[in-house]
Amino acid sequence: MKLGGKGGGNTKTGLIFEGKTDLATFLNNQKGYKVENTNVFYEDELVARIFKKYGFYKFLDELEIKWKELISKRLLPDDSIFVIIKNTVYIIEVKFQQVAGSVDEKLQTCDFKKKQYQKLLSRANIEAEYIYLLSDWFKKPQYKDVLDYIISMNCSYFFEYIPLYKFGLPIPKND
Repeated sequence: MKLGGKGGGNTKTGLIFEGKTDLATFLNNQKGYKVENTNVFYEDELVARIFKKYGFYKFLDELEIKWKELISKRLLPDDSIFVIIKNTVYIIEVKFQQVAGSVDEKLQTCDFKKKQYQKLLSRANIEAEYIYLLSDWFKKPQYKDVLDYIISMNCSYFFEYIPLYKFGLPIPKND
């Protein structure tokens, strides 16, 4: 969402997740979707589960994964969603910037963090994807190399929104 502006509700590729709205709130406002606790339903069918920060570790506990035996330091995702049909957890890191700062170097950690999440989830045979949700600030030419690096590490980034189809979730039908 642009500072002082309004984001769109639809794109050619489907619905969007706006950076100033968390994923649960966004999905709850979409036709056919309902979020209860961590469960995401589409037309009354459980399709996903959402976790923020420490909630991800409650999910690992449910899977009987002892994170301390696998990694040395806990990572706290801004948002994450386990899409059941894809058997994949999408880790979403939100980076909004309006002035130069330390976020620049944080973008260069995607490979390490993705591997840490993969290490944790491999015990349950679940895939991990790592996605940055970036503000338009990062469209500046000086970020070209780091954005290329993110892609080369098999991670993803989106500016201002993430299309719903990226997660493999159902796209609500238009009336």
